[in-house]
Amino acid sequence: MALLTIHTYPDPVLKEQAKPVTEIDSRVRKLIDDMAETMYDAPGIGLAANQVGKLEQIIVIDLQKPEIQQGLIALINPVIIKAEGTTKYEEGCLSVPGFYAKVKRHEKVTVRALSPEGKQITLEADGLLAIALQHEIDHLNGYLFVDRLGPVGRELFKRKWKKRMADKGKSFARGS
Repeated sequence: MALLTIHTYPDPVLKEQAKPVTEIDSRVRKLIDDMAETMYDAPGIGLAANQVGKLEQIIVIDLQKPEIQQGLIALINPVIIKAEGTTKYEEGCLSVPGFYAKVKRHEKVTVRALSPEGKQITLEADGLLAIALQHEIDHLNGYLFVDRLGPVGRELFKRKWKKRMADKGKSFARGS
């Protein structure tokens, strides 16, 4: 296994749509293992292949909470086939480090996907798992959670991000 580089906003790969995986082979299973290792190292609870520069429809999720005994979930070509209810949840993202915002999502989702063994599976989820599934599937479609914010929230994000990048540039210039 290997740690992969997590691409961060505004890297263009994050806005691209991932392509369906047509063959599940050892390369795909290794990518899943590497993505899981990268997610745990970050640490995060989910990671989409886009975030590590691979435009393939693969996500990994592990809520890493003792009260939720789900463990690692790896999904290939995931699609939300049913969604109900609405909720708001404060989200963050490994590709948008240090920024958090409440995002409106579906309360419950049903997802159809392939397992790393190539079996078709259907996963029903609510709570944090439903949020994480929607968040990671958004990545595969070229959306970041900040794209789901209203105009005021997006503007706030852009201002904070610009300031952060300016501050980062100043500290880098001082250190050289």
